[in-house]
This record gives sequence, C-alpha cells and structure tokens, in this order.
Amino acid sequence: MNHGRCPSRSLTFRKETIRRGREQPVFDDVRQIEAGVLDVGYVDAGPPDGPAVLLLHGWPYDIHSFAAATPLLTAAGHRVLVPYARGHGSTRFRSADTVRNGQPAAQALDLIAFLDALGIEQATLAGFDWGARTADIVAAIWPERCRGLVAVSGYLIDGQASGRMPLPPVAEHAWWYQFYFATERGREGYARNTYDFARMIWQTASPRWDFDDATFRRSAAAFDNPDHVDIVIHNYRWRLGLADGEPQYADLEETLAGKPTIAVPTISLEGDANGAPHLEPAVYAKQFTGPYEHRTITGGIGHNLPQEAPQAFVDAVLRMASS
Repeated sequence: MNHGRCPSRSLTFRKETIRRGREQPVFDDVRQIEAGVLDVGYVDAGPPDGPAVLLLHGWPYDIHSFAAATPLLTAAGHRVLVPYARGHGSTRFRSADTVRNGQPAAQALDLIAFLDALGIEQATLAGFDWGARTADIVAAIWPERCRGLVAVSGYLIDGQASGRMPLPPVAEHAWWYQFYFATERGREGYARNTYDFARMIWQTASPRWDFDDATFRRSAAAFDNPDHVDIVIHNYRWRLGLADGEPQYADLEETLAGKPTIAVPTISLEGDANGAPHLEPAVYAKQFTGPYEHRTITGGIGHNLPQEAPQAFVDAVLRMASS
C-alpha cells in the first residue's frame, strides 16, 4: 500500500472502449494516505508543484465522475486530487471503533485532514452532490484553505432543523428515498439492491444522460466498500433528525445550521435537465458574498454535471483556479 506522495503523477488513467466505439478514461492509479480517521483512496494527477485542485464526488457516484475532466485540468498545469469519500472505493476507517458517520461536518473535516496529510495549504475546490456540500462547508468555515469554489447546485449547507420541516407534496415526493432510508426495510433494501438502486438514481437524476453499462459498472464498484451502506443510511437519517451526530461535531453543525455565507470567489453550476431535488439559483445567490457567477449548462445535462459536461465543468474550475 502506497502512502503519501509519489515522484510521478504524469499518468493516472487509461482508456477503456465502450459501446458505439466511444472511449473513456479509467483511473488505475489509486493511492492511499492516512488522513484523520480515514485511510483515504485518491487519485493524484498532474505536476506535483502545480496549483492544487480538489474534485469531490457525491452519492451514488464515485471518482470517475471526474475522469474526463482530470486530463483537461492536468494539461492546464494543475495538480488534480480526487479522493474517495468515506464509505466509497478504497477509503477505509483506520479503526473499527470509529462511528460510521455520514453527517456533513464529518465529511468536511475529512477534507481538511486530507489537505493536511498532503501538506496542501490551499486548493481550488469543486464538487457536486455530497461533494459540493463538503466544498461549500470548507469554503465557508476555512476560507483560507479555498482559493476558489465551483459548486454544482450551488449552496447546500443546512442543518437538521431545516431537514425536519415539511415541504410541499411535490418536493416531498422527490425525496422519497430519504424516507425509505429512514426505515429498516429501506436499509435492508439498499444493502440488498445497491447497484439497482444507484442505477435508478442515475436515471432519475439525469434523465437525458445516455450512459451505458460499462460507465455505470465502473463507478458502482465503489459501493462495494464495507462501510458504504452505514454511511449512506446515517447521512440521510441524520438529515431528518432520526440519527444522532457525534459530540465533537456539534459546534460545527450549529454554525452550519446558521447558513454561513461564502466569501471566496465562486461559480455555481446547474444542468438544465437536473432531475434531482435542487433549488433555483436565485434562492441561494445571496449566500455568496464574494465574487460570484452562476452558469446554467444546457443540452440535457443532469445531476452528475462533471461527467455529463466535463468541458463546461473544467472551464469553471480553471476560471476559479486563476482568480
């Protein structure tokens, strides 16, 4: 197992032929580093002394959401780091006694520990879904660690009290799986049918994305992590106030519940065909108090925007990396 830095980062992906003659990059140099409570699996690509860019995936996705974006960023001279979130891929807890906690504060501190372990003082952060929330939190609470922010679906910081508030029926319907996960039947159902469940979320969240079996299987392998189900279930139960967080995160969660503003330069992105629950940009624009721009990406782009529209995603990252 390789820990820490390696001398060469010039090639961390290969190409795999899929249907219709298309090719896609496949990460095949996943490294490991001890960071906080985790042994993090991650990709480290590009020049070691290049400006750092961290790309953060969501659920139910993995690091391959950024496989097409990564070579575009390294070609522009950036060092690109793509970690597996807790409960995904080769990321593991260092102790069997650590609570398998999916709450947002824990994931944000995972990122701080990861930066510290690699000796990176500041990076451009970009992510979607859970990864965008983590990037938002770091940008709000530790702005000195964030050179610029690209947040797909914008401002995603919230607290448990907000999660307990009822929504209009149409909005509640979009969150059906959150309520499913609140039950033991839902936990067992997700554990038994993880791949089928994830595929359905991909289809509903990105209804116009024509992904194939090879693309899905490449990412679905990350869900074989032994902590995956525990992390996912805890994340959604915590949001509804049905699962406790850990005491060491209480102060941070209280701060996050107050919806702190983000002052670092930010671009928010949204696909024009995002089928996942999300707010309109006008609702969250006021949370960004520094230089801020919103871009809607057209062409049937869904929830997994970095994978569906990698060039548009990269354009935003490069703009923030040079801010």
